[in-house]
Amino acid sequence: MSGRDVRDAAVARLREQVATLHGELVRYNLVAWTAGNVSARVPGRDLLVIKPSGVSYDDLSPDTMVVCDLDGVVVDGDLSPSSDTAAHAYVYRAMPEVGGVVHTHSGYATAWAACGEAIPCHLTAQADEFGGEIPVGPFALIGGDDIGKGIVATLSGHRSPAVLMRNHGVFTIGRDARAAVKAAVMCEDVARTMYLARTLGRPVPIAAEHVDSLHDRYQNVYGQSGAPVGTA
Repeated sequence: MSGRDVRDAAVARLREQVATLHGELVRYNLVAWTAGNVSARVPGRDLLVIKPSGVSYDDLSPDTMVVCDLDGVVVDGDLSPSSDTAAHAYVYRAMPEVGGVVHTHSGYATAWAACGEAIPCHLTAQADEFGGEIPVGPFALIGGDDIGKGIVATLSGHRSPAVLMRNHGVFTIGRDARAAVKAAVMCEDVARTMYLARTLGRPVPIAAEHVDSLHDRYQNVYGQSGAPVGTA
């Protein structure tokens, strides 16, 4: 693969976008130290752009982003890619509709993951974004593509763009990296609210038909025509 193939304007734009989106993880308190990562698929090519491993968020820039193929092999970049690259790459290979993947250890959502418990749907905002419960995926060790396999197995055919990987943390997917970051933000917000609701008493469930209606409205009607879905 030539240098021109991985250093053209499309890849440069994604390097900038992915670097900027990592700032959103910090802004919304979804990460600590150097944990967490965002990646984006390069449209029309078997490439992804991802954060380097173990680099401070303060030191991230478009130039530090790493370009890999969809086997997780580095094709451009001076730094080693995220330790979760194999998981991201597996998701992109298995789910061609996915354009962005995010991983965080955000506190409330990861607490649910530590308990191995899905987040049941008791909130309209959760019905909007996730279409029901936020599911739990299997335990898998970091470094290979087992995490990716667990993400795909859990989310395939599921309306949720987020999965709580047991004893680990949150992975989200989206049509692009921005949508995956938004899902990570909303996942933590829902996890926190549901934790508080559990401490107060017994949360009241939403009927399945109302969950369906809310999800359909939010995904297909809410917001400005032609604009990405925002928040309520």
